[in-house]
Amino acid sequence: MTSQDNASAPKPAAKDPWDLPDVSGLVVGVLGGTGDQGRGLAYRLARAGQKVIIGSRAAERAGTAAAELGLGIEGAENAECARRSDVVIVAVPWDGHAKTLEALRSELAGKLVVDCVNPLGFDKKGAYALRPAEGSAAEQAAALLPESRVTAAFHHLSAVLLQDESIEEIDTDVMVLGEDRADTDLVQALAGRIPGMRGVFAGRLRNAHQVESLVANLISVNRRYKAHAGLRVTDV
Repeated sequence: MTSQDNASAPKPAAKDPWDLPDVSGLVVGVLGGTGDQGRGLAYRLARAGQKVIIGSRAAERAGTAAAELGLGIEGAENAECARRSDVVIVAVPWDGHAKTLEALRSELAGKLVVDCVNPLGFDKKGAYALRPAEGSAAEQAAALLPESRVTAAFHHLSAVLLQDESIEEIDTDVMVLGEDRADTDLVQALAGRIPGMRGVFAGRLRNAHQVESLVANLISVNRRYKAHAGLRVTDV
């Protein structure tokens, strides 16, 4: 083929950003699955047909939470949860974030890790964002888990709505951040398994701080308006 032929050859079509993979067969582990946010995510994903394992420092506590939720959810100690899962959502409290991930480095090696932790402080004026030394909780996770594929998502979801069995759809978008498109596509697809929810790519991990910190603003919105506010991205 000549250079002229190459110049006239049609370019391959750009990938459709909404052409997402089938993730229905993946096992999802939720570290911190006995907390409100973790329980809510576990419940919604299992309700959508995903296989879910709840992780906790105590296997008995995880098993109790799993039994309460039903839907085929299993409970396990954190290390077993990480080993048995294809995708691991980190939903632990911020003050235990680093310690939990350091302890699970080997079990999380090669795994797709989805960090949804929001570093926040609280005082008499309300919630405010904290800035970790690494830049964000997600960047801290990436630094602590060099052999894992770290993404960030599920920050802005109301635990109250997630756990409310009477609610059929969660009307919100999920901002998804990460370094590899294949990984962020998987997380977007996972978010899309929950009725009413949509995953939207929102940049690389270096942009995670402002996504995490926005939760402080949503807490203020919720307090003022007695609401469970989420986010919608327009024109996409």
